[in-house]
Formats: sequence, C-alpha cells, structure tokens
Amino acid sequence: MKQLGLRDIIGPVMIGPSSSHTAGACRIALMARNLLCAPPTQVSFTLYGSFAHTYRGHGTDRALVAGILGFQPDDTRLRTSFDEAKKRGINIRIIPDTETDAGHPNTVDIHVVDAKGNELDVRGASIGGGAAELRKIDGIDVAITGEFNNMIVHQNDSPGVLSHITSCLSSQHVNIATVSLHRSEKGGDAFTVLEIDDTVPEHTIEEILAHDAIKSVRFIPAPSAQANSDALEAALYPGDLEQQLARYNFTSGKELLDACEKHQMSIGSLFEKREHVLESLAPSDARSTDEYLDYIVEVMHEATHTPLTHPQKSMGGLIGGEAARVHNFGEQGVLSGQFQLLCQYALAVLETNASMGRIVAAPTAGSSGVMPAVLMSMRDTFHCTREQMHKALLNAAAIGYLIARNATVAGAEGGCQAEIGASSGMAASAVVELMGGSPEMCLHAASTAISNILGLVCDPIAGLVEAPCQMRNTTAAANALMAAHCALAGIKHIVPFDETVEAMYKVGKALPMELRETALGGMAACPSCKNIKPDGGCSGCH
Repeated sequence: MKQLGLRDIIGPVMIGPSSSHTAGACRIALMARNLLCAPPTQVSFTLYGSFAHTYRGHGTDRALVAGILGFQPDDTRLRTSFDEAKKRGINIRIIPDTETDAGHPNTVDIHVVDAKGNELDVRGASIGGGAAELRKIDGIDVAITGEFNNMIVHQNDSPGVLSHITSCLSSQHVNIATVSLHRSEKGGDAFTVLEIDDTVPEHTIEEILAHDAIKSVRFIPAPSAQANSDALEAALYPGDLEQQLARYNFTSGKELLDACEKHQMSIGSLFEKREHVLESLAPSDARSTDEYLDYIVEVMHEATHTPLTHPQKSMGGLIGGEAARVHNFGEQGVLSGQFQLLCQYALAVLETNASMGRIVAAPTAGSSGVMPAVLMSMRDTFHCTREQMHKALLNAAAIGYLIARNATVAGAEGGCQAEIGASSGMAASAVVELMGGSPEMCLHAASTAISNILGLVCDPIAGLVEAPCQMRNTTAAANALMAAHCALAGIKHIVPFDETVEAMYKVGKALPMELRETALGGMAACPSCKNIKPDGGCSGCH
C-alpha cells in the first residue's frame, strides 16, 4: 500500500470544482503535453463516461485544454484556457461520447498534432483525488501515473534495447525505480517506461537515441522535485529511512495514540516527523513542509475571503453570492462571533470551488470548505500563530490519512459522509490540538464529528459540486467546532475512533448506488431538481 502523506490528504491545491473531473483531467493532458516534441497546433479530446456527461459543469474541457497548454491544476488561467489556446493558434475540438464504454468512467482520448507535424494519441483516466494515469500511447497499453519522473522510450522490439537503455542511465548514476515494456507484438512497436528518481542529462538521451532500434525518448517529470528534508540527517541511507518511518508510522488510531505517548508528542508533531521521512524516501513537492503549509494557509485565506467582497456565479449557476450576503448581514441574525465567521467562510470556499477558483482539496474538492472555515475562524478568533496553524493542519492530515487508509474519503464510494464526515473529523481534531487538548481528546472529537454525519448521502443536484454541497460544508464546519468543544470539556465518544471509521466505511458500502455521487437519488431526484441543466438553465422549473 502506498504511504499517504500530507500532500495526499490536504491537497492538491487546485482550481475547482472537482478533484477527479478538473484537477485529474488537467494532469492527464499535462502528461500528454510532456510527450510532445513541439508545441501543439491541433488537439481533439474525446470524452467518455462521466467525463462526457458532466464536462461542462465540472470544467473538464477547460482543464484538459489547460493541461495541453502546459498549465498546472492550480493555475488560475485554467478558467480561460480556451482563450489562451485561441491566442496561440491552437485548434481545439471537444467530442463527448456517451455511448462507448472505455473501461473507466473518467476517460479521455487525446489526439495531438504538433508544430513539426508529429501526431500523438494518448488515452488517460482520472483515478480519483486529482491523480491521473496514462493507459495508452499510440494504441499501446501503458500504465503511467506521473508520480515519479517517467522516461518513455519508443522503439522497435528487438534484443539488446533494454540493456542499452539501462546501461546509459547507469553510467550517469540515474537510479531506476521500475521498468516495464509494452509492445504491440513480438518484433513490433514497443514502449519502455522507466520510473526514475532523477532527471536525465541531454547527452544521455542522445546516447540512448544512438541505438538503431530507438525511435524517440520522451520525459514526463514528476509533479515536483525532491522535497527539502532539513529536519532529517542528510546522511541517512534508505534502510535508515525505513527504520525512521517505522518509528513514526501508524496505521490505526490506537497505534497513533501509542506513538504519541511513546515519543511524548502531539499528533501534529508526530505526523510532521513522519512527513519528513516520506519526503526523503520519494520525490515530493519542491516546497519544504513548512513552505507547503504556508501555501495551504494562503490559499485557504484567499478562498474564504475573496467571495465576501467579489462574489462569483458558479459554473452550473446554482450558487454564487451566498457568502457575501451572510457577510453583509453580519450579526443581525442568530449567529455571532466565530460561528458567524464559520458560516460565511464555508459558503465562500464552495463558491470559490464552484466558480473555478483556487482551493485546497481537504481531503476532497467537495469537502474543501470545512477545514478552511474552521481554521480561518479559529485564527481570527484566537489569534493562532503560524506554528499553531501548521500543527493543526498536520494533525488534520493524520486523521485524514487514517480515514483514507482504512476506509474512504470518496463520495462515489462512501457517500457524502465519507467526504464531509472525514473533513469534519479532521477539523475537529485540529481544533482540539490548537486549544491544547491531548491526542486522546483529538480522537474523541474526530469520532464525535464523524458519527454525527454517519449515513449522509452524496446527491449532487444536476451532478454539480454546488448544491447541497455548499450548505453541507457549512453544517460540517459547525459540527466540527461542537465536537471539539465537547472533547475539550472531557466528554469521551462511546465508540473508539477506529471502530467509528470502520462503521462509516460499512455504512458507505451499504448505501445504494443512487446515493453515492450519481445524481440519481436523494435531493438530486426531487421533481424540481430533475430538470436543472448544468449551465444553470432549467426546463419546466418554477
């Protein structure tokens, strides 16, 4: 099982509204762009499954165009990517295919002609949480996630080619993680895909190309370079790092509490130690942990505050301006103080997400309003320091890691209780650590928050991450504060954290398919919602 870290749980930073339909789509096209030998001039995107049905409302088309232009998933130009493509003279075609079964619901075929006349065909799938995978290149099956640096060698399938490639890399001390060979037939076209830890010098690529059987060498860099791990001794070897990981690792709430007790650390501090080890074991974000957390806080601040004075209509037209209304209403209603801030901030983030603004998936785009609302309102109310905010985020990541590892945070798998429940539990635990509570109190708060939302279905109206998502984020944020308050008062949750997570997973699996992000049940199936169109239009609605 892959070791999940901070950036897997609180991240990616992305343009909304959907981790899988927007960020994942952008990553597919970005990987395709990195395979080109020259800038693209003509591109067609054929969308299948869920991509084909919901691409307008989720901005999938814009995300794909942004990726082929070389934009990252958090680039604000994603919203105007068609205009950017037009400026560059690139001809774009979007072809929705709602009939063909491509094997994965979030699949796209990309056909590109570059400025040198070369043609490339790529099939990619968005596999959840903003992650993506290339599954075909020029008709040959591959499996490229882009998690590591990838070198793709196009060749004739002939003896000695693989040995030539690896020896060229070895001579430059380039470490190879994995090698896989994909071919059309014996002696036919083939691709060798190498996951490597380092970049490859240009002269080494030229040496590889010198072999008669090799047609091209393409390089897909990892999302970022090796992270800065100053907190660990630079001289540690992989074996030492594995021992360090075992020291700070945990796979359950019980193990987490035991580790905190053993090392006399808070949950946030322990997870920070674990994060530094993971950064040294594998390529990660170019930012150090502290720099990444600063970036997270900055993005959360912008997402919670910008809509208060500059409201925007969502992509689907169902929401927009709610945060500004609550902000302007002030304390005239029933909420005051922190709860007033909490309400407007949660509304604001979902508006940011739904209007293709920049947000932090925490742990998903659909639940991205909970953590910022709670943490920004805590900062404003209790004047939390930078270090306190960092530890709170690391604490939340530890809770989210356990949920993702032992259950799920995906609405399509576990309903809204998985997304909103996870985010509410993460936020509740973070608040307890912010206020000086013990690790045990943190888990009681998380358990309470999750159990309060147990069974919540995922029923996005018109298939959009807008309603009832926006109000549910607000409710889950308030739930987190109340759960934290009770835990700090010494109230223990009856069911241990690990059993609560297991119950959530079982409930999610028991939910009918219609109530797990399909927009076929719950609120989405109400008569007044059935005719709502993704562009905000409605036929027969009153």
